[in-house]
Amino acid sequence: MRVPRPVDHPRFGKAEPCECVLNERVEVRQSRLERLSNLGALTRFTFDTLVPGGRGGESDWFRRAYNAALAYAADPQGWLVLTGPSGSGKTHLAAAIANARIAEGGPALFMVVPDLLDHLRASYDAGEDELGYEALFDQVRNAPLLLLDDIDAASGTPWAREKLYQVVNHRYNAELPTVFTCSTRPRQLDDRLATRLTEERLAAVYTLDGPARGAYDQVGGMARERLAEMQFRDFDLAAASLRPEERESLQGAYRAAMAFAERPHGWFTLQGVNGCGKTHLAAAVANKVLGSGLSVFFAVVPDLLDYLRASFAPGKDTGYDELFERIRTAELLILDDFGAQASSPWAQEKLYQIVNYRTVAGLPGVITTDRSTSELAETHARIVARIADPGHGSIIYIEAPHYRLGRMAAGRPGAGPRRPR
Repeated sequence: MRVPRPVDHPRFGKAEPCECVLNERVEVRQSRLERLSNLGALTRFTFDTLVPGGRGGESDWFRRAYNAALAYAADPQGWLVLTGPSGSGKTHLAAAIANARIAEGGPALFMVVPDLLDHLRASYDAGEDELGYEALFDQVRNAPLLLLDDIDAASGTPWAREKLYQVVNHRYNAELPTVFTCSTRPRQLDDRLATRLTEERLAAVYTLDGPARGAYDQVGGMARERLAEMQFRDFDLAAASLRPEERESLQGAYRAAMAFAERPHGWFTLQGVNGCGKTHLAAAVANKVLGSGLSVFFAVVPDLLDYLRASFAPGKDTGYDELFERIRTAELLILDDFGAQASSPWAQEKLYQIVNYRTVAGLPGVITTDRSTSELAETHARIVARIADPGHGSIIYIEAPHYRLGRMAAGRPGAGPRRPR
């Protein structure tokens, strides 16, 4: 058909498709995009079939992830990481994003990671009518929008890990829109993947079910019930016996701990005499972080070292390697009463390995100690170099005395650090 247009119009005199053809093209395009998306039966997973609050209808965690996925589907920018246990709805959300993009006429490629790796293996022997390895690998790496489901379910072979990392790293460098789902917390994945998936500048991580079962671990007696009693709201800032400078010091530590709990990063060290409130503030940070869905490991350092030594014994339910990995990769690690442990070369080395690993990986930690920085440096110089580096952490000195014993505790030998110079 022809449409009346001005002579100077670029389409003057040219044939135009009728409305039925235009509509047909939209349908054909959507059908083609669905076929290329690899969604298969997941085309039924849309935002319309989701309850924003989750299956129970009242999950704030799922609602936040739902709203983030909805916004991402409207404008895919950066990376979206959805984490939660099996059945939490993360695959449904990822598929809903893909279906929403296709409905708008945009491309999306949905791949279950174990299946992707199987396809890549099989593509080495592809026939003439099949997609070869190079073409398939390039299609995945450069898809305008890629959704990788179950990224932590891949085979543990070196080849599989390398192929997966190559895909992720390529998309990281090119900042291509990507959605990931995983049951494992991103920081607990392979180091190279964890670094990419938790890059704050590019990736937004959403936990669908809040703190996972077992997200809190402890060594040394800080049971979850006891931890719950130490909140910021319960911290006493109004003790009548405090001098003005002591009250100011305690209030400054409180504010600093609150700020750290809102955005945990680097090392946060609290120094002060026994009983001045260091452990309470550390526990309050832990409660706040647990409430945001991250995992916490709370360790009283002397007990932690004893526990690590005992884990070498045969027949232990949790072996040394597994325990050590849980400690150093926890999303927040609290080392309480640091400096009270025996300073054997073995203890020094284990603690340094933990601190150094977390510093390099960018994992946050809280340390409490009644030792001064100079005292700690006598036996833990390498650790002090990490936690005292302004680029990696901050040290807060609490001048207040023991909240029950008062200044009589601060005057005893070994009672706590003197004000740093």
